[in-house]
Amino acid sequence: MEIREKAPAKINLSLDTPFHHQDGEQEWRMVMTSVDLADYLHIKSLEDRTDITVETDSGFLPCDHRNLAYQAAKILQDKFHINKGAQIHIKKQIPVAAGLGGGSSDAAAVLRALNKLWELKLSLAELAKIGLKIDSDVPYCVYSRTAHVTGRGEKIAILKELPPVWLVVAKPKISVSTPTIIRQIDYTHLVHPNVNAIVNAIEDDDVDALIDNLGNALEPITAERYPEITRLKKKMIKFGADAAEMSGSGPTVFAICRKKSRAQHVYNSLKGFCEEVYLVRPLS
Repeated sequence: MEIREKAPAKINLSLDTPFHHQDGEQEWRMVMTSVDLADYLHIKSLEDRTDITVETDSGFLPCDHRNLAYQAAKILQDKFHINKGAQIHIKKQIPVAAGLGGGSSDAAAVLRALNKLWELKLSLAELAKIGLKIDSDVPYCVYSRTAHVTGRGEKIAILKELPPVWLVVAKPKISVSTPTIIRQIDYTHLVHPNVNAIVNAIEDDDVDALIDNLGNALEPITAERYPEITRLKKKMIKFGADAAEMSGSGPTVFAICRKKSRAQHVYNSLKGFCEEVYLVRPLS
């Protein structure tokens, strides 16, 4: 038995961390949406073996226990005492180490697929709870719908679809370590974006308010180490974007445009400066 599963990239329309818990883990307040840039997974259940294998067409990803897709299969296998294995092939299209949740989305896709293949009959909420043990973005990626995300990443409140907008997603030729950025958070000087304003803008179908209130508390930290992020944002605005923001811990930056023609112009203009540029829409 086998399944093909889509694993969409996510972007952070708003990202804040109001405090950290006593165990050092961050409390998050975020608004995320998924876009039509995705990895594609082929997952096969092995009826006569119990090993888990991961293959990918990317030379940048580990295919052993460090891979989040492997961890997703292993955690389900162990938790429910499954006497079967899994063969996972990942066709990568989401840039690696980019702040787009590619690894987390791959893990979520494996959870959804093996839930069907192994007939576990778990709800999305149950899969999201399991996913938190893998990475804080996995619970959101289980749903891959516009949502207000709080707690350690496990509290998912589904929102309406985004108002009609176009997005240009661009990754500079650098990779960012999320743990490294998080270790540099100084809560006494952190600038907190207005997460509630983004939630309200989505609920009210208010594109202007959405554009005006984009924010990412981690951006100043990452941009100080990697000035390319600020330069890329400025180019997006210069080329006609209505707004531009970093996603996750970076380094990917996305531009938001009301009109496709303007987004196409931003996309075409950026191609000369950045190799990895994508013209996408939020998933409906």
